[in-house]
Amino acid sequence: MAYSDLMTNASGTKDKPSAGDPIPPKCSVIEVHVGELRQLFNAIDPSPFRDKDLDPKAEEFIVGWAKELPREATLALVVDLDREAGLLDEAAVLRDAIHEFFIQRAQAYERRLRELFRVGRTSLVIGLVAVASAIALGDFLAALMKGSRIGEIIRESLIIGGWVSMWRPLEIFLYDWWPIRAEVRLSERLAAMPVRIRYANATAPDAWRADWPAVSPRGQRTSSEAPPRALNQAS
Repeated sequence: MAYSDLMTNASGTKDKPSAGDPIPPKCSVIEVHVGELRQLFNAIDPSPFRDKDLDPKAEEFIVGWAKELPREATLALVVDLDREAGLLDEAAVLRDAIHEFFIQRAQAYERRLRELFRVGRTSLVIGLVAVASAIALGDFLAALMKGSRIGEIIRESLIIGGWVSMWRPLEIFLYDWWPIRAEVRLSERLAAMPVRIRYANATAPDAWRADWPAVSPRGQRTSSEAPPRALNQAS
């Protein structure tokens, strides 16, 4: 992937050097500012670079910003980085890692939705059995105590109790599922958004060697690289 010399900002003027996916016109841009790329990722996650989880604060920031935008808006992510460009493929590695994270997030919400519907179906069967049993038992007791006010009270109480047992499945199928479905759709949009890095010129040209992902294009760490510094949490 080649680096562009300059990135054009919204006003049409030239901005900082950048690399990564082109940002479509009329796109809603989410901007994140970090000192190092690895600040975006969870420090305790031992997974390979492309499989790392985002730092919880970075995830909250990106998702929160996306939720404030119109649902039909095209999303894009621009990462302002306080160093010069490093490896030629670091923008692609960052994009793949972010896309993979949100794909996994969408799949996790889909599993949660399936489990919710499974619980809802089970609860619905239990509720229907409870309603039918309550009505049948109430009618039986009312007939057994025919002419008694107590029999009517017991019958009505059983019917009310039976319908109360339908509260959980109704809550699931009317209210609980659609916020989860909205999270699935949002994650799918985030998993498809273009990602671009915008570089500053405030550090030495080899500052990338202590950053993430400090790997060569062939996926092997170079022998001249400095050991990674302690990870700073995303601010």
